[in-house]
Amino acid sequence: MSPLLLAIIFVVVGLILLIWSADRFVFGAASVARTAGISPMVIGLTIVAMGSSAPEMLVSASAAWQGRIDTSVGNALGSNITNILLVIGAAALLKPIAVSSLTLKREYPLLLLCTLLGYYFISDNALTRTEGILLLIAFVSFLCLLVYWGKHARTDDPLVAEINAELPEPAPLFKAILWVIAGLALLLASSQLLVHGAVTIARYAGLSDLVIGLTIIAIGTSLPELAASVIGILKGEDDLALGNIIGSNIFNILAVLGLGAVIGPASLDPMAAGRDGYVMLGATLVMLLMSLRLGSIQRINRAEGAILLAAFAGYQYLLFYSLNR
Repeated sequence: MSPLLLAIIFVVVGLILLIWSADRFVFGAASVARTAGISPMVIGLTIVAMGSSAPEMLVSASAAWQGRIDTSVGNALGSNITNILLVIGAAALLKPIAVSSLTLKREYPLLLLCTLLGYYFISDNALTRTEGILLLIAFVSFLCLLVYWGKHARTDDPLVAEINAELPEPAPLFKAILWVIAGLALLLASSQLLVHGAVTIARYAGLSDLVIGLTIIAIGTSLPELAASVIGILKGEDDLALGNIIGSNIFNILAVLGLGAVIGPASLDPMAAGRDGYVMLGATLVMLLMSLRLGSIQRINRAEGAILLAAFAGYQYLLFYSLNR
């Protein structure tokens, strides 16, 4: 078997295991939390949201550990771009996404602030360990804020009902703990497998570490968000679907970038700030404007979904066009 074919198998198997183990980890952690008497709203805003970003976090840590900080950063930036342009675009094209939850509207300014902070840290074409620590401190602070919001959420907030409907029934405590341990172990192993395969493919295709993080890894680790958002929109759970994306993007900036910087601080490919950072900022601003337009129904319609998808296709073309220049 050729090394390239083996690398492709590693990527496919790694992605499948990564997504499945993240789901099992979330199931176990949510079950333990419910057994401990934590409210479903808090679980949904924290544990479930973290679970959807677990693949990005573990892949980022694995790449940084191997000295591939550009892959780690590309994963964070690319996942945010993919979440907005591809995931929200595809979901809105299927069905317009209504924005009605007060909790989500509170998260929007934080998403913009975190995105600006992440861009500021990479704008000098380097990530330091100090910057990583600051991002992780901000991540913990954000989790504390989510817990506060979850405990004080209004009972008529649409997000409350949607989270209650989607959380699975808790498993027995011993079984839940086993799933937490097994899920975490598989997350670690599958992230290593994915990074190894992706790096091998990059070498054969002549892709940079940054581009492999922006494309294969970012799109692959965003598949759970795509599936969850499309299913949520079709079921009428618009706020939950959109909330998963907003929470995931905040976690990607604070936790994914932060972990990579703490584990492997280094200089960055200048294209991360000079091209991809701008695309991430632009996509975030466009999503905010589409969602929170004043004096009109607050929703992302089908035409806007098509615009987002077209922008995603254009961005992918830009990435691969730049390789041939």
